[in-house]
Amino acid sequence: MSVNAGSSTFSFWVRIGAMETIYHTTSAEETRSLGKELSQKVAPKTLLCLRGELGSGKTTFTQGLLEGLGAEKPFVSPTFVIMKEYELKIPTKTGIERIYHTDAYRVEEKDFETIGFSEWCADPKGIVILEWPERISGILPKGALNLSFKALSENERRITFSK
Repeated sequence: MSVNAGSSTFSFWVRIGAMETIYHTTSAEETRSLGKELSQKVAPKTLLCLRGELGSGKTTFTQGLLEGLGAEKPFVSPTFVIMKEYELKIPTKTGIERIYHTDAYRVEEKDFETIGFSEWCADPKGIVILEWPERISGILPKGALNLSFKALSENERRITFSK
């Protein structure tokens, strides 16, 4: 099945019997558009766990998600700053006012807890976008939306959403 998201069209499949949806994008623009599409559906207190190797599309997807939520550019990778907070000038239709974009690649669980991860996840007007969640799996709250990214070729990506 194909979905038209503005100027982009991407394919998706739903796996019956599982809480899983698989998307197939064929360009960076389609991957960004998928992020924008999710931005219209995500609710406050959502934890988005982005999994995938370097170059698999996590950053491109996140750029679309941030843009769709109304965050102000520049969209910087949190790899070296650990967490980048975006305060939205206008709340989203679902009530999001803050976005915590964070990266667990260089941080251990105990340190991540110390810097406020639980508070970010509990923010009633915020969402958390977490890259490299497998590094802190012991402190992840239940109910996260898992997004797994896989590069199929230079431009093609398979992105799997699961609960």
